[in-house]
Amino acid sequence: MPLSFEIQGHRGARGLFPENTLQGFQAARDLGVAAFELDVGLTRDGVVVVSHDPALNPDITRDRDGRFLSGHGPLILDLGFAELGQYDVGRIRPGTRYADLFPDQVAIDGARIPTLLDVLRMDDRTRFNIELKTDPGCPERSAHPVALADAVMAVIDPAGAGGRVMIESFDWRGPRHVREMRPDMPTAWLTSPTTEAASALWWGGRDLASHGGSVPRAVAAEGGTVWAPQYLTLTRDRLSEAHGLGLSVLPWTVNQASDIRRLIQWGVDGLITDRPDLALRILGQVDTG
Repeated sequence: MPLSFEIQGHRGARGLFPENTLQGFQAARDLGVAAFELDVGLTRDGVVVVSHDPALNPDITRDRDGRFLSGHGPLILDLGFAELGQYDVGRIRPGTRYADLFPDQVAIDGARIPTLLDVLRMDDRTRFNIELKTDPGCPERSAHPVALADAVMAVIDPAGAGGRVMIESFDWRGPRHVREMRPDMPTAWLTSPTTEAASALWWGGRDLASHGGSVPRAVAAEGGTVWAPQYLTLTRDRLSEAHGLGLSVLPWTVNQASDIRRLIQWGVDGLITDRPDLALRILGQVDTG
C-alpha cells in the first residue's frame, strides 16, 4: 500500500492538548506521536497558519485581556499575522460542548496560532498531513484552494519537509492542483456524507454519479493515493474496493477504543484520531496478522 500504517493525531492531538498549536504538537510528540493531521489557512498578508476554523473560534480563543470571545471572531483571511498573534488559543472555554468532548485536554496558556513553517520545522522526523481548509459553498471565508495550495507548497521545501508531508482536502480542487504541480507529493482525498451528497460542488464539477456511485473509484480517477473517509461511512466492502484500486484508506476521526480496534482489525492503513495515545496503545495490543 502507498501508506504504511500510521496513527495521526487530529489537529495535533486535541483530546490531550490545545488543537493546532506548536506547544500541543511538541507535547504530543514527547508522548511518542510521530505523525499529525493539521489544518491550514491564509492570513491577509499571505502567511500560511495552522488553524481549523475560518474565523476565530470563541470556544478556544481569548483576547489580549484574557477574555474569551463573545462570539465568532474575525476571519483568519481578514487578519494580518501580527494581529492574529494577539489571541490566545491555549485553553477551552469551560461549560462548552467542546469542553465536554475533551475533558482531559491540558491547557497551555499563551499558545498562539502558529505558522505552518514553524510547525514543519519542529523537528526533521515528524510527519504531517496538511488539510487545506477551503469551502466552495462559502468562498468568501477563505483563500481560493489553488492560492492556498500554492502557498503551502511554497513553505514545504524551505522547511525541509518535502519527504514527510501529505496534502488533503474535502475541496478536491486543492489536492488536484497539488497533483498537477507536484506529482511527487502524496495527496489524500477527504470525504464525508455532506461532500458525497454535494459532490459536484466539493469535487470541482465532477460528481459521484459519473463513477457509478463509488467514492473509491472517484478518488482513484483523481490519481490519488489515499482516501480519507469519515469513519462511520466506511464499510468492509468499501475498504476492500479501495484496496483493490491501489488506495490506502485513512479514516477520520476515530476516538472510541472499540472503533479503533475494529478498524485496525479490518485492515485500514492508518487512523486520524484526537487520542493518538489511545490508538497507539491499542495498535500494540491488536493482532493484525
